[in-house]
Amino acid sequence: MFNGEIVSYNISTSPNMELIYNMLDNAFEKYDKLDGLIIHSDQGWQYQHFGYRQRLEERHIIQSMSRKGNCLDNAMVENFFGILKSELLYAEKFESPEAFIKALDEYIEYYNTKRIKSRLKGKSPVQYRTLSITG
Repeated sequence: MFNGEIVSYNISTSPNMELIYNMLDNAFEKYDKLDGLIIHSDQGWQYQHFGYRQRLEERHIIQSMSRKGNCLDNAMVENFFGILKSELLYAEKFESPEAFIKALDEYIEYYNTKRIKSRLKGKSPVQYRTLSITG
């Protein structure tokens, strides 16, 4: 919730735990110390899976999961999905899954590095994080 940056994501034509593990591993590679980090999610089967919970526990990451009818834990990512849908998904017609994946990669790069947010004082998520580290 610090800066709204998309740290890691993965996409597949079918949901499976390997998809989730790869996403976590990519996020873990970016940061050395994650002790005390809170990860928010909905109640999807993958977030209740023993292997997922174990990977978080090994890195001392706290899992916070929304209850039915209460989406506050994953409100930030739900907001991102709304923006993604309006700015990318509904704005373009994709000829193939590969074309969508390429556009998604480009969009997330844009979202993290160029798309400014008023709550980040007119900075992109990466600019805000960088200034917070150096400032």
